[in-house]
Amino acid sequence: MAVEMEDQLQLKVVNSESLPDADRSTIISLCNRAYEEDLEPLFNTFRTATHALGYYAQSLVSHAMWVNRWLQIGTNPVMHTAYIEMVATEKTYRSRGFVTAIMKCVADEIQDFDLGALSPFSVAYYERLGWELWRGPLFIRTDSGLIRTPRDGDVMILRLPRTPNLDVNAPLSAEWREGELW
Repeated sequence: MAVEMEDQLQLKVVNSESLPDADRSTIISLCNRAYEEDLEPLFNTFRTATHALGYYAQSLVSHAMWVNRWLQIGTNPVMHTAYIEMVATEKTYRSRGFVTAIMKCVADEIQDFDLGALSPFSVAYYERLGWELWRGPLFIRTDSGLIRTPRDGDVMILRLPRTPNLDVNAPLSAEWREGELW
């Protein structure tokens, strides 16, 4: 899928399995510069991610991806969740609406999931895009039970057509995973 934006941002959605090595390296480099850290080890844990790529003048300038997660509210059934990761834009291309375009593309692409979720860089930024802050306690599910995670980071959700009624003040858990838990 490719959509041309007003600012000449061209969007492309691609699965990790379809990424040529050169594109994979370009994405990692973009994310490393945006986050000012080496994200390749974390990136390597996302083997089945789907990427939303934003190109400007044939150069990758913006990125977001989602992975499959299984979030659970209290003891309710687990929800197939599109968990958004590595939202990034090159510094010189920020404040042009590129991340907004990428996130709208992601929201359109994840409509068949039960829920969208992410750990935001800015709660206010994502709230204006329709995301809601999760206010309840956060847990990680392990074979030994639930482990409460500290509130040193936030989790936000995006309600989708298949999202059941939910209470954002209830406990929320995700399965344990390698790398960053949330």
